[in-house]
Amino acid sequence: MDPPSAEAVLQSIFTLYNNPNKQEKETASKWLEEFQKSIHSWEIADQLLQRKHDLNSCTFAAQTMRNKIQNSFHELPESAHDSLRQSLLEHISHITLETKPVIVTQLSLALADLALLMSSWRKPVVTLLERFSGNPNMMYAVIELLTLIPEEINSRYLRLGANRRKDVLTELETDSSLVGDYLLMCLMNCNDNELLQMKILKCFTSWVNINAFNLSQIGDNMIIAYSFQLLTNLNTKPEIHDAATDCLCGLLQCLEMNNNGDGLDVKLFNGILSLEEAYNASVAQEDLDKSMNLCRLFTVLVESNLARMVAGSEAATPHYSIKALELVLICVGHYDFEVAEITFNMWYRLSEDLYQRNNEALTAHFKPYVERLIAALYKHCQMEADHEGLIEEGDSFKDFRFKVSEIIKDVIFIVSSISCFKQMFLILQSPNVTWESSEAALFIMENVARNILPAESEVVPKVVEAILNLPSNCHIAIRYTSINILGELCDWIDSNPETLEPILNFLLCALQQKNGLATAAANALQSICSACKKHMLGHISGLMEIARCLDGFEIQTESAIGLLKGISIIIGRLPPEQLTTAMQELCGFQVRALSQLTSGEDDGLGLKKDRHDPVFWVDRLASIYRHVNPTVSENEVNPCVFVIISNWAVLSRAMECYKNDPKIMERIVRCIRYAIRCVGKQAMPILESLVKQIITIYSGHNHSCLLYLGSILVDEFACEPSCIEGLLSMLQAFIEPTFQVLQVENGLKNHPDMVDDFFRLVARFIQRSPFQLLQSPLVTPIIQCGLLACTLDHRDANLSVMRFFCSLLSYGRHDRANELRSIVHGILMQHGESLIMNLLYASVFCLHSYMLSDVADVFVEIKHLSPHQLEGYVQKAVDALPKKNSGGSITVTNEQMIEFVDNIVKSETPRAVTQALQEFARLFR
Repeated sequence: MDPPSAEAVLQSIFTLYNNPNKQEKETASKWLEEFQKSIHSWEIADQLLQRKHDLNSCTFAAQTMRNKIQNSFHELPESAHDSLRQSLLEHISHITLETKPVIVTQLSLALADLALLMSSWRKPVVTLLERFSGNPNMMYAVIELLTLIPEEINSRYLRLGANRRKDVLTELETDSSLVGDYLLMCLMNCNDNELLQMKILKCFTSWVNINAFNLSQIGDNMIIAYSFQLLTNLNTKPEIHDAATDCLCGLLQCLEMNNNGDGLDVKLFNGILSLEEAYNASVAQEDLDKSMNLCRLFTVLVESNLARMVAGSEAATPHYSIKALELVLICVGHYDFEVAEITFNMWYRLSEDLYQRNNEALTAHFKPYVERLIAALYKHCQMEADHEGLIEEGDSFKDFRFKVSEIIKDVIFIVSSISCFKQMFLILQSPNVTWESSEAALFIMENVARNILPAESEVVPKVVEAILNLPSNCHIAIRYTSINILGELCDWIDSNPETLEPILNFLLCALQQKNGLATAAANALQSICSACKKHMLGHISGLMEIARCLDGFEIQTESAIGLLKGISIIIGRLPPEQLTTAMQELCGFQVRALSQLTSGEDDGLGLKKDRHDPVFWVDRLASIYRHVNPTVSENEVNPCVFVIISNWAVLSRAMECYKNDPKIMERIVRCIRYAIRCVGKQAMPILESLVKQIITIYSGHNHSCLLYLGSILVDEFACEPSCIEGLLSMLQAFIEPTFQVLQVENGLKNHPDMVDDFFRLVARFIQRSPFQLLQSPLVTPIIQCGLLACTLDHRDANLSVMRFFCSLLSYGRHDRANELRSIVHGILMQHGESLIMNLLYASVFCLHSYMLSDVADVFVEIKHLSPHQLEGYVQKAVDALPKKNSGGSITVTNEQMIEFVDNIVKSETPRAVTQALQEFARLFR
């Protein structure tokens, strides 16, 4: 871009905000985006801020300045840093109480980021306070700056690096007393200005969150006392109430990480306990926001004390902090379920800790609290008395009940499933119990039913009998939840087969109902088929009748597929002759419909739109292929082969018919994958035609799912000598169109699925037929593509690339064939340096921390081949990394580089290498 004038930028801003012509607005927007990326935007943004032409231009200029510092600071030479600082300080000095907040925030962000990046700017906080603290009109701007500096320390845009971050944190700790004094002065002089009060609290919290304050010295801090005062006052405005809550929560979390509060923890604990009255007042006033804030504070109080609470309760007397659970339970009892929901993560953390310790005496201390939790959740889960029908999908109450379901499953071991089940059954037996109370009790029972021991004979038989004898006029929600309970009791039913037939009759009846009951019945049947395989064999004729009538039931698509899964599991246990017949009939319903669709003769498929979507039938067929899983000895003919080969022509025609639609192709390929996995090498009769077809389609349409299918074929057939040449030709045919897509600009980034599936295919080839691939000329371009893909920050794609390199390098180990070892060592000599260079660069600048364990596996494989070569490669890769960041501070010292190389070379496990990579990467982030 040629250097534009300030007038041209102003004109484009005017067009963007004021021109009614949409096309001209879009053109102006694109031009301004390009301008912001150019190096000229530094100077012109500065000019626009000086001119103060109008609000839009000032806002744009401030945003541009912040954006440039965050993302393009490397464009400026170090010699220009000081003039930029002076310019920003000058702009900040002109802020008044009338300046728009968006401009204040953007300019403050720009200056805060500059202060963090610019290593030559010593003591920026002192500079700001010395220059502006004496000016009462600058109070708002200074507080904004002081808030943002701590908040931006961990910004992923700035990439300060661990060394710079450590220096900044040390400096901020030194300056914290100055900041504390300034904030106290502001609080005493803000003249009840609520906006400033809120900003002061937020600023204090941001310094607390980075642990800048010495906790042992702030126990009597006025701001902490003021926060309690605000939370106690019934008239506190919502925004300030939020800020006061955040402040105390921040202090609690800080104390959790640093046990050096010197009495502050006890002061906070007692102070928060005293807020129970304020919480009760918020409930009485129906002030939901304040109730939620106080609930959040009580929950964080428990979480911050959780480790001490659990560890200190192993004695006969529980830890004193356990009384905080009383506050949390009061909140769980709030009339609005959103308040109870705030506490759920805390209960999960408590249950995890208790489960890991596996101490019955310890768990017993918490049992009464969990019993009260479940009792409160039972009440929250009750529907309105006048509710008709079932709870609709997407309803927030349905989402809440799902979360209740999860939390009950997490904590139920504390009170025991059967105890909870019995307690809820007592509610069902209460005189004059309302339908909504009964349904809520059944819902709780549903969530613990799976854990009931099969030998239980006291309560479960009564529950099952009551469900089977539900009156015809009972509320549909009770019937729906009861059906779900039967599904969850599948393991109990397997051990009590005498109950199976009446339960199946009940569910068959429910299948013929509408309004969601049929879907629930289908789900329950699937669970029972999966758990009661042996006993369900005698009911195969009934199951096949259900399959014949499947489209007559009002069942959701996923549940119908699940029901076919259940039927298929039972078919898989039939004798071979019966299995083939039953499977052929079950597949026939789907294959005939698919054949009609691909032939354009779909008039007989009914009026429902989904019946005319091939995915509807293909997914059903895939479910059958996936779950009919007969036990077949090595030399025995798989009874599924006849069915799968018979149906192949229809699937082949479907691939040809829908080759232009990626979504449909993905589902057809998935179906074929399950078919191949079902019969393995016995699918040989369709192999040649299948390979030819996928090569032809891929050359014109580049569906990455075909690469995945190729990897399945390699996995199943590459061990057969007669198939290797054909499969190698398939791989060669895939390479050219794949590389054409991946080699364009951003090709790897824009097509991660293709990278994932391609390298999975190659890795499978190396695992199944290494010699043939490694000797072929294909291996060099594949490796070169892999080297480029190392930096791809897509989890699955990167994992496949790393597994490819691991599979390749593993054949260089001493226990492999000599010919393979020599080939791999040659590859390492040729590409090893580039590989380590790219892996280290990717680890530092491109990949998420959780992805580095996959990279570590490659380092370990190279170490197995040649520790000496690895050391040399790592040393060169480290030397090539930048030693300073864009702000001029040292990112990595010589000592840290030596330590890293030493750690990599000496590490014996992937975990140790992962840790070394993660610690090294932090130096650059």
